[in-house]
Amino acid sequence: MKTVRRLLYKDIVGSVLLVASAFLSLFFFFDFVDELERMNRIGAGAAKAALLALMELPGHFYELFPIAVLIGSILALARLAQSSEFTILRTGGLGPARALSLLAGLAAVFAVLTFVIGDYVAPRFERERDTLSAHLGKDPGAGKRGAWLKDHLKVDGEERSYSVKVGRVGSGGELEDVHIYEFDAKGRLMSRTDAGKADVDGRGIWHLQQIQRTIWSSGDTTTSGVGDVVISEQKLDRLNWQSSLHAGVIAAAVLPAMSMSTLELYRYTEHLSAQEQSAQAHNIQFWRKAFYPFACFVMVALALPFAYLHGRSGGISIKVFGGIMLGISFVLLNELSRHLGLLKNWTPWAVAATPSLLYLGLSMAAFTWLVRFR
Repeated sequence: MKTVRRLLYKDIVGSVLLVASAFLSLFFFFDFVDELERMNRIGAGAAKAALLALMELPGHFYELFPIAVLIGSILALARLAQSSEFTILRTGGLGPARALSLLAGLAAVFAVLTFVIGDYVAPRFERERDTLSAHLGKDPGAGKRGAWLKDHLKVDGEERSYSVKVGRVGSGGELEDVHIYEFDAKGRLMSRTDAGKADVDGRGIWHLQQIQRTIWSSGDTTTSGVGDVVISEQKLDRLNWQSSLHAGVIAAAVLPAMSMSTLELYRYTEHLSAQEQSAQAHNIQFWRKAFYPFACFVMVALALPFAYLHGRSGGISIKVFGGIMLGISFVLLNELSRHLGLLKNWTPWAVAATPSLLYLGLSMAAFTWLVRFR
């Protein structure tokens, strides 16, 4: 059985890598042409355009790899069926259950690779690319995305709510152009704190620098019963502010949802829920990200029935074309379910899991029919 495993794995891995390389080469060319036009405008040259295009490849790999697994697996299995090698393997004792378990083991490796690229490699390269783009002056806002955050704390036994605006994130991870608005339990503005820079430690303490602080406080009550408002201003070099907004939540907030890791998405959705903010879009994205590596199992399961088709029932090119159409339809259904989930406010995990479960059921039905009746 080790020989059978080696034969199947070698052919499938080789085909998957070939298809993935072809996809990445195509997308690199498109990105390079697009970046070259922009780099020429600012005089950065072709080398910088190529570097920016290269830094987009991990993200493309993450998005395209399940489709490459489908097409590569179909190509390898159809080739084995056409040369009657798979028929010989079946005659030698490779039953349907054994074939399915062998391919499931390979799909697990593909799933782990997809998870690592999507959670660690692609987000890191995306941030580095944004920073480089900002440094080159191509897009002043690149790498410096801002965000609004909310927080609730108790100060001296009284409820306080805060609206926090982070203008941008520096290349070293420090926060820049920070504005903190403090409100009392009745929603009245009590203070505004503007800081040029800030960094957040693991305990949620914000170390603010270059501070200008404005405080609104009630003065003596007039004869009409309305208190005067006293405004005072302060300029400070440093100030520490305790908050429940820790570094992980802030990092997740300033990133686009597509470039967040699974853990960052989870932290941010928990924060949004705790602050009673709408988290439907990020919840759906979290579950899609969590389920996405398992799409490799679905793709391999979709490819397996092609091994049981007779070699003369169609050329390899037709089967590969069918695989491409299946892959495109899977992507389209994923996107459709995401938009419908947002519009209809459906359960996020069900929205993310439905396309994969539907195509897994389709592949198992086709596999069962081919094994039993063909």
